[in-house]
Amino acid sequence: MKNISISEIFWIFSFIFLITSLGIVFMWAPTDVNLGVSQKIFYLHLPTAILGMISIVIVAFLSILYLLNSENNKWDDLAYSFAEVGMIFLTIALISGSLWSKPAWGVWWTWEPKLTLTLALWFVYVAYLMMRSYMSDLRNEAKFGAIVALIGSIDAPLIYYATELWRSAHPGAVVGPNAEPGALDERMFLALILSFIAFSFMFIFFVSNRYFLRKTETRMNMMVRKLN
Repeated sequence: MKNISISEIFWIFSFIFLITSLGIVFMWAPTDVNLGVSQKIFYLHLPTAILGMISIVIVAFLSILYLLNSENNKWDDLAYSFAEVGMIFLTIALISGSLWSKPAWGVWWTWEPKLTLTLALWFVYVAYLMMRSYMSDLRNEAKFGAIVALIGSIDAPLIYYATELWRSAHPGAVVGPNAEPGALDERMFLALILSFIAFSFMFIFFVSNRYFLRKTETRMNMMVRKLN
């Protein structure tokens, strides 16, 4: 019998929680009175947005660890892997948010603070990955990448507190330290938690697989440099 890897376990758990959360979202959680069924996008939008924001903070932290110990490429490979997956999840958050804003606000996009800061974070991811792709020296790659990631890590908490810091059309926080008690119906909250767990397992699965590939890429690049 084939042994199941840790990443495959994460994928299995992700699938189980995703199916369970979909059932709860569409069959048990109440439909918003004002937004109707379009509100169901919320259970995709919020988890991917949170993971996209958390990811850039992890990238910055791992980049600093690499700069403190540049002999160990593990930290840099992990940082790069988190950046790629984080960008994908943040892209999903931006697209789902745009799909949700059309029925909610009547427009696909508006330059209000929370959305603008989220788009800025997306461009931080783009800058990080492009810089890493075009620079040839691994040490300089990691150094400049760390600077970009640190800028993104400052942007992430600003996104969360944007509705408190500036006038915003975006709804206030429904989870986290800034959320008001009872901001979310109990059944909606349970559906959201299950969705977040499902996407978290999926996120870890993608990061672990990308990390495995990144390690191989790093070893091959180092071999090529030695030959040259």
